[in-house]
Amino acid sequence: MPLTADPSRVELAALLADVRGSAERLVAGLDGLTDRQAREPSALAGWSRAHVITHLARSADAYRRLLATARTGVEPGPRADAAALDRALRAEAERGAAELLMDLRCSLDGLFDEAAVVPVDRWTALVSALAGWRHPAWFTLHRARRELETHHVDLDLGRTTADWPAGYVAWALDTTAATLAARDFPVARLEATDLGRAWTLAATGPTVRGPGHLLLAWLAGRGPAPQPHGGRLPTAPPWPLPPVPGWG
Repeated sequence: MPLTADPSRVELAALLADVRGSAERLVAGLDGLTDRQAREPSALAGWSRAHVITHLARSADAYRRLLATARTGVEPGPRADAAALDRALRAEAERGAAELLMDLRCSLDGLFDEAAVVPVDRWTALVSALAGWRHPAWFTLHRARRELETHHVDLDLGRTTADWPAGYVAWALDTTAATLAARDFPVARLEATDLGRAWTLAATGPTVRGPGHLLLAWLAGRGPAPQPHGGRLPTAPPWPLPPVPGWG
């Protein structure tokens, strides 16, 4: 199925179950977090674990908002801009671990509650990401899963890119490779040796081989570049990238 094709009801239910699984693993991984651990640095420069947890909660709120917009056809009030969101993040990250985790759980519950009441025919309604690009409501679930899986690793609490589910890695490489190919990224080919998958990006350039999670970690800025074959690797662009061809 093309990356931007609308999923069937069965595929949509499976995707929602995958997002739930990502959320449950994240919450379980945070069980017992102390105030001291919350204040410690995450794997993201300049962010503590509290910053990451707060960001995840506000992201879940944003995805819930997009689903509510798809369901009703009306945006629920004005959307905060990036600067306002950053200020709120800095302030809210000062909370204790118990409050941080309660906030995260409530936001995730709100997202899943909203997903449960979106009518079948509204999952194809177009909504707008904060960055301005548009996508169907169902793609919000992919974005939520990517956010949860990526930042779970960023929390630096023992989960690594090797723990990413193979299905998630394959989807993320599919979408990332398509966008890189459209942007003339100077890598000829990506080969995920554990997945039996490969992606052609350009007519010339190096080939990059390795386990899929290491390829994705490099492209997502969460790991070093694998050793290339046939040339030097370029710097990967900021990630995640909007899907290509996209929905206009």
